[in-house]
Amino acid sequence: MRRLLCNALPVLTVGLWLSQPVLAQDVLPTTLPTQEDARLQQVATSNHVWNGVTVSQDGRIFASLTQSEGAGPQLVEVGQNGKLTPFPDEAWNRWDEKDPEHHFLHVNAARFGPEGYLWAMDAGNKGIGTGAQAVTGGAKLVKIDIKTKQVVASWVIKPPVLKATSYLDDVRFNGDFAYITDPGAPGLVVLNLKTGQAHRVLDDHPLAIDHLPLYADGKKLYLPSGKEKRVGIDQLEVSPDGKWLWFQAIPGPLARIETRYLDDATLPAATVAKQAHKVVDTWTTGGTAIDAEGNIYASELNTRSIKRITPEGKISTVISDPRLVWVDAMWITKGALWMPAAQINRTPATTGGKASTVEYPVKMYKLALPIASADRDHH
Repeated sequence: MRRLLCNALPVLTVGLWLSQPVLAQDVLPTTLPTQEDARLQQVATSNHVWNGVTVSQDGRIFASLTQSEGAGPQLVEVGQNGKLTPFPDEAWNRWDEKDPEHHFLHVNAARFGPEGYLWAMDAGNKGIGTGAQAVTGGAKLVKIDIKTKQVVASWVIKPPVLKATSYLDDVRFNGDFAYITDPGAPGLVVLNLKTGQAHRVLDDHPLAIDHLPLYADGKKLYLPSGKEKRVGIDQLEVSPDGKWLWFQAIPGPLARIETRYLDDATLPAATVAKQAHKVVDTWTTGGTAIDAEGNIYASELNTRSIKRITPEGKISTVISDPRLVWVDAMWITKGALWMPAAQINRTPATTGGKASTVEYPVKMYKLALPIASADRDHH
């Protein structure tokens, strides 16, 4: 991100945002798109709900699955005609409580890192706000060579960095460091990939916790227990120059902090916390991506659209289409934005336990744009 633009960006105080009223209504006024956009290209389908897509340099497509329909594969390679192949193999995709470090419990994110390896983030927990407890050994960042289909490294996040309710949600890379959001115990885990040491920052920070309920298609979302579904710090992106980490709880706002404060494990937690600032109000967001110019792309679940947030904080609509139902973790390749339409708002996990209304097969789309990936975090 260009330094002049970052320095010129307006910073709003946390206190100002917290003074806003908490939304309470079950339905928000919203207008859903009715006309399909001819630019949107369907590239894949699945009979299982997915929540993230990542694409290798040679065009192989991989996805993370949410297990919304029950146990099954969690990290898959997406083939033709909806064929999903467990990756790196079936054994890794079959949970074994006796060997948690070598089997996926709940993959919530997958992406290709700067060196071209496939990385999977195992949340180490089955859900957020459901009372589920983190499983020691289950929470791990796994590095996979897609050519050999072999796991080449794994970093297990253990207590006390892993808390009782932790749910390790998503990951981004910045040199020797990986940043991992934990909405289950709201905060950020910073992992030194060289030393294997991890520490926590921004625990229960006002910009990390879940102040607002979630909405999709204008409707408030509920857990099967009947409680409002609320999710704290979730999305994150590293600026192309590595100077900033952008982050937000699912309902916003979008905030940032200089990565030098995150990387220094010797700094007091209170010192780090003071460096995080709100930048712009956002909305209930399923997923984000960042391009080589520092523009952040964020789905807006209430309007089935994708918004672009420039380094200066200017917001514009990239596309709005009725098929974009809960776009989750997106991916950028040269000239295209990839979007999984996850339909998570139609699953029992967000409808108070009501029967699923997911329309199968779920779809994955691609939109041609004059963009490129941010190489610091991408392959």
